[in-house]
Amino acid sequence: MKNQELTLVNHLGELRKRIIITLLAFILFIFGAFIFVKDIYEWLIRDLNRDLAVLGPSEILWVYFMISGVCAIALTIPIAAHQTWLFVRPGLTKKERKITLAYIPGLFTLFITGLSFGYFVVYPLVLNFLLSLSIGQFETMFTAEKYFKFMINLTLPFGFLFEIPIIVMFLTSIGVINPMLLSKARKLSYFLLTLIAIFITPPDIISDILVIVPLFILYEFSVTLSKIVYRKKIKKQSNRTIIPIKKPS
Repeated sequence: MKNQELTLVNHLGELRKRIIITLLAFILFIFGAFIFVKDIYEWLIRDLNRDLAVLGPSEILWVYFMISGVCAIALTIPIAAHQTWLFVRPGLTKKERKITLAYIPGLFTLFITGLSFGYFVVYPLVLNFLLSLSIGQFETMFTAEKYFKFMINLTLPFGFLFEIPIIVMFLTSIGVINPMLLSKARKLSYFLLTLIAIFITPPDIISDILVIVPLFILYEFSVTLSKIVYRKKIKKQSNRTIIPIKKPS
């Protein structure tokens, strides 16, 4: 009983250490990004043909921290993934350690890909559609805070959602899920993805469709990757169970 308690305490202590390292990395990155935040701000509004209003002296500071926060999240992802890997490493075999470690660069790459998709594809489509509704009816004015909140709400979720394929591959490789389970959960997954799309987009059907369709495609792509990983895993396990028969001398 005491050994179990000591083991639990050790695990909690190790988890605490990994969380602290990740948080320190995030804080370091957010202040590092803040140094270049003005340049990032100018780049983000380069195509905006209107001025952004500021309602108070602290609003622009809040906008800068929002932008720095997104940059810090992107840079912290590989650190967080590596710390997670270090935490679970003692329970993995040597081969599993190499396989799981290889997923870390993919997490960062897919997060940046998701952000890019949200910013360069979804965001301009939704923004232009909403602005078209006000033509001849309203004079549209943007505050800096609302503009960047709108941008981040549309782009940041895609960074996390694009992690789905590699997370599915990882969980399949360690046996937590399999393609059969994903296929059975397809209806529920579609329902949850639809709710997510409705939650992160403005209240219009066009915006919802522009987000829902890529999410469904992403899920099906994840199922396909899970099948590939699962087949390779089963094949390796079957090869291990084959015992060579020695010929009689």
